[in-house]
Amino acid sequence: MALYDNLFEPLKIGPTELKNRIVRSPHGTGLAGEDLISYHEARARGGVAMSTIQATGVDKSAPQGIPLHTDACKPFLSEIADRIRPHGMKLFIQLYHPGAGMQGMPENWSASAVPNPMAGIMPIEMTKAMIDGVVESFALAAARVRDCGLDGIDIHASSGYLIHEFLSPALNKRTDEYGGSLENRMRFMFEVIEAVRAEVGDSVVVGVRLPNEDYVPGGLTADINADIAKAVDPVADYISLHMGAYWRFHKLIAPSDEPLGVEMQANAVIKPFITKPTMVTGRIMTLDHASSIVASGEADMVSMVRALIADPNLVNKARNREENTIRPCIGTNMGCVGQLMSGGRLGCVVNSAAGKEQVLTFEPQDRVSQPKKILVVGGGPAGMEFARTAALRGHQVELHEAMKTLGGQVVMARAAPKRGDVGTIVDWLAEELETLGVDVHLNSYVDEELVSNIAPDEVVLATGTTPRTDGMQQATPATGIPGFDLPHVYSSWDLLGFGDITHIEGPALVYDDTGTFEAISVADILLEKGVHVTMVSRNDSVGARLNYPPVTAGAARERLYSGDFDFVGSHHVIGISESDVEIGVLFTDRSRKIPAKTVVFVGFNEPSRELWQSLQGNGPPSHMIGDVRGRNSILTAIHAGNELGRSI
Repeated sequence: MALYDNLFEPLKIGPTELKNRIVRSPHGTGLAGEDLISYHEARARGGVAMSTIQATGVDKSAPQGIPLHTDACKPFLSEIADRIRPHGMKLFIQLYHPGAGMQGMPENWSASAVPNPMAGIMPIEMTKAMIDGVVESFALAAARVRDCGLDGIDIHASSGYLIHEFLSPALNKRTDEYGGSLENRMRFMFEVIEAVRAEVGDSVVVGVRLPNEDYVPGGLTADINADIAKAVDPVADYISLHMGAYWRFHKLIAPSDEPLGVEMQANAVIKPFITKPTMVTGRIMTLDHASSIVASGEADMVSMVRALIADPNLVNKARNREENTIRPCIGTNMGCVGQLMSGGRLGCVVNSAAGKEQVLTFEPQDRVSQPKKILVVGGGPAGMEFARTAALRGHQVELHEAMKTLGGQVVMARAAPKRGDVGTIVDWLAEELETLGVDVHLNSYVDEELVSNIAPDEVVLATGTTPRTDGMQQATPATGIPGFDLPHVYSSWDLLGFGDITHIEGPALVYDDTGTFEAISVADILLEKGVHVTMVSRNDSVGARLNYPPVTAGAARERLYSGDFDFVGSHHVIGISESDVEIGVLFTDRSRKIPAKTVVFVGFNEPSRELWQSLQGNGPPSHMIGDVRGRNSILTAIHAGNELGRSI
C-alpha cells in the first residue's frame, strides 16, 4: 500500500484519464527547446499525473513563448508530446492573451483603457473586430495543440490577463454588449470557450482557469467568481481555481509569509457550484496536505508546482513509502519565480538542478573510484549540502559544527515570524547525513591541530560569518559610526537568538544595509514586542536586494506597513546617541534625527576565514563555500555545496 492512497486513484477528465491526483498548473520557466522538454520530462519520470505548459500567447498582437499563433509551434509541440507520452503524464498547455498585463508586447489591448500595474501602459480598448480576431486566434491555437498530440488545453481566464479584464467590474468599463452586467462581462470568455470547443470538439480536454479572489479593489470577489464558475461548469471539462492579479502580486505566487493552503478559504465559496473535476493550488507543499484536500472533497486535483520544482520525484517517493527522502520546498520564491522575474530563468533555492535538467541530474549519478577522506568545517546549509552530495558519491565525510545544533544561520532565520519554513531544508539535510553515515560532531571547534589529527585528504570550509563590531556600513566604508558601541545598539543576531537581550524599549530603529530578509525578520520581532519601528536603509525599499521583491518581499512589505512601522530609504547612519539616531542622504548636507531607544544594525558580516588562511600552504587542499565567501544567500550556499560535492 502506498502512502495517501486517495491521491493515487485515477481521475477521468473529459476524454482522458489522469493516473493520480497530483498535477502541475501552468507556470512560466524562461526555458525553451530541450531545456523546457527536459524540465517537464523530469517531473513526468517522477510520477506526476498531468503538467500544463506555461501561459502561451495565442495572437500575433501578443506573442509570448511558444509561437502558438503560427504553425511554427508544431515541431516543438510534437516533440515534447512524444517525449512525455511514454511516462504516462498527460501534457496540457495554457492558452491566453496577456491583455494589458505584460511589458514588451507589440500592443497592449484590454477590455477598457485601464492600465495594469505591471506594464504601466495605458492599453487600447478593444474593438469588436479585435475581439473577434482574438477569439479566432484561441480556436486556431487549440487546433495546433490538438494536431501536435497534446492531451489538453487550459483557457486562462484569471491572473489579471485579457479574459479576466473583461470579467472584472473594476477593469471593464465598457457600455456595449461586453460590459456592464456579469452576463455581458462573461460574453468574451464564452465566445473563446465556444470557439475552442467548436474547433477541437471532445478530442482533447478543455479546461478553464478562473479566479477565486483577485484582490483588485472593486474587482472579482469569491461570490462573483462562484457565479462565473457555475456558468462555466457545463461547458468545461475541468475548472482550475487560482488567486490574485498584479494589483497584489504576491498573492499570485504566495510566499512562506502566507499560510499553507492560502487559497482554500476562497475556493470553499466556489466549489459547491462546480460539478466538474476541480484543480486547486496555493502553498500546498506536502502529500499529507494534498491528501486531506482530496479526502474532504475540496478538490479533485492538487497542483504542487513549487514542491515539484524542489523535488521532481515527490510523487514516486511517496508512492514507494519514501516520503522522508522528499527534498522540501522552503517557500521563499527566491529561486523559482524570483530568478525567473529577475534573471529570465527559473531555478530553485534547494534544488540546484531545477531548470538545468538537460545537463544536471537531480542527484549525482556517478560514484568515485577512489574515495577521499573529507573534513567539512561548518554545519550550515552549504556544509550540509556538500557533505550529503559528497557522501552520495562515496566519499568518507566528517563534519564538525561549532554550535550545539546543525543549521548555521538558518537556526536563527527559522525562529523569526513567518520564516519557519526555511528550517525544513536543514532538518531534511540533517536526516540525510545520518542516513548516509556522515560522521557529525557538534560543539566542535576546528583549528589547525584538529585538522592535523584528523588528517583529511581535503578540507571544505563552510564556516560562515559573524556580525562586525566596527560599525562599518557600505555607504561610508572608511569610517565607523559614532555611538555604535552604546549598550542599546544590537546586531540582528542578538535579536534572533544569539544574544542576551532582556528588555526592548521603544521606539526602535533598524538600519538595513543588506536589503534581505534579515532586516525584515528583525522588524517583525520588534513589532511583535509592541514597539514602534523605523527601518532606515541605504536601499530605496524593504527587501530591495532580494530576487524580484514583489514576489519575495511583497507579503512582508504589506505586513510591516500595516503595523506600527515606518520606512526611510536612501539614507545612511551618521551617528547614534542614547535617545536618537542621526541619518543623512549620502553626498548631501541633509540630515535628520529619529528617536530611538533600541537600535539594531543589520550589515554585512565578517567572514570567518581564519582557518582557511592558516591552512594555505600549511595543510591539505582546502575549499570555501557558502557565506564565508561573502555571498550572504541560502540559495548560493546550497548551490555551492552541491556543485563542489559533485566535482570533488
